[in-house]
Amino acid sequence: MFIADSQLQLNWINLMGFLKRLFGKKETPIVKEFTQEEFDKDYELKSKGLENVLGKMHDLVGHAVVPFSLGGGVDMYYFPNHIKGTGFATMELLDPDGNGPKKNRLGTYELVAFTKHGYSSVEGETSPFNLIERKACGFLTAIGMYSSQAILNPNETIEVPNGSGEENTCLIFDLYEPDGKKFKIGDRQHHLLLCMQVFRQEMDYARQNGSAELFKLLKEKEVYPYSDLDRDPVV
Repeated sequence: MFIADSQLQLNWINLMGFLKRLFGKKETPIVKEFTQEEFDKDYELKSKGLENVLGKMHDLVGHAVVPFSLGGGVDMYYFPNHIKGTGFATMELLDPDGNGPKKNRLGTYELVAFTKHGYSSVEGETSPFNLIERKACGFLTAIGMYSSQAILNPNETIEVPNGSGEENTCLIFDLYEPDGKKFKIGDRQHHLLLCMQVFRQEMDYARQNGSAELFKLLKEKEVYPYSDLDRDPVV
C-alpha cells in the first residue's frame, strides 16, 4: 500500500487479501496457458539474460516444496560468479510473455538479492550462508507475491512482517544494472529489482533524506548490495 511519502508498507491484511482473491471462488481471472515447449524456451532465454548480468548460474537450484504459483516459496537460483559472495535471483515472476509483476516506471522485472557469504551446499540451518539464504527466500517470496498487486519502484522502501514478536524486515529497492548491463529475455527488455535488507535506522534515513543518500553511504562502507546484517549500521 502506498503511503503519503511514496514509500511502501506490506502488511498481512494486504497479503492475505491478495491470496484470498488469488484462490477465492468469486474471482476467476483468465490465465493464459503455456505449453511445456514455451516454458522451456523461456527458461533458456531467461537463464541467458540473468547470466549476462550476474555471471554463470550455479548448477543446483533451491526448489520450493510448494511451487510459487500455488502459494509456496520462490525457487532460489544462485550466482556465485558475479561479485564476492552469492547472488540470489527469482525466475518465476515473469511468464513466457513477459507479464507478471505490475509494471513500475521501468517495466517488469525479476528480483535479486545478495549475501557476502560464498555459496555452500552443506546442510544446516545455523550456517551463515543457509541463514541468509532462507531469510532472502522469505522476503523474495513476499515481494514476489506482492508485486502482482502493487507497483514497486526502485528507491522505494518496504517492510515485510515476520512472526509474532519479531521485527519487520526492512528492505530498500534499487535498479540493478552493474556496469550498465541490462536484463533481457531474448529481445524483450526487462530489469532486475534489487531487494536489499537494511537496518531500520537506515530505512528511516532513506525515507528522510532520499534513497540515493543511503546508497552513497552503503557503497562507501562497501556494504551495497548485500543484505547481511552482521555489520554496524552506516547511520
